[in-house]
Amino acid sequence: MAIKLKLLVVSFMVAAALLQGSEAVTSHVVLDTLGWIIPSGGAAAYVTWAATQTFAVGDILIFNYNTGAHDVAVVSSKTAYEGCTKTNPISTETTGPTNITLSTAGEHYYICTFGNHCDQGQKLAITVTANTTTSTPPPPGTTTASPPPPSNTTASPPPPSSAATPLATAALPMITLFSIVLAMLH
Repeated sequence: MAIKLKLLVVSFMVAAALLQGSEAVTSHVVLDTLGWIIPSGGAAAYVTWAATQTFAVGDILIFNYNTGAHDVAVVSSKTAYEGCTKTNPISTETTGPTNITLSTAGEHYYICTFGNHCDQGQKLAITVTANTTTSTPPPPGTTTASPPPPSNTTASPPPPSSAATPLATAALPMITLFSIVLAMLH
């Protein structure tokens, strides 16, 4: 019985170590339930939203929009972002919803290239940190404003969540190990 108890204790220690080392990935739905739209309050809506988020390498941006009505272009610089430069984007996604995994730390810029959507405020600038323990302050020189009043713009509903939550994903090794230990005790 003492051997089984030691095995159980060691198993829980291993499981705890596995859980402690796992980092949670956060999915950020751009502009929450409104989605990737031309905001009625202009670009301030995206600035305000981004200021409430903490972005880390590995996180996922979810742009909810109707295919054919918008797109998501990744632009390479603040100048291209501010000027709504549509030529030579790093990439352009045209099928909504679009999920973009944040793979590098630093400044990231996104615009819609449809018509004058970007000029009307459909653009997003974020700062991505190297890890999830550091909070991201708003970029220098930005002002925070109250969110715009709800508009009559129809946003596509968020996609069904088929991904596991970070806690559930992190708990899988512990559940598996615990099941094995329980099976060995019988």
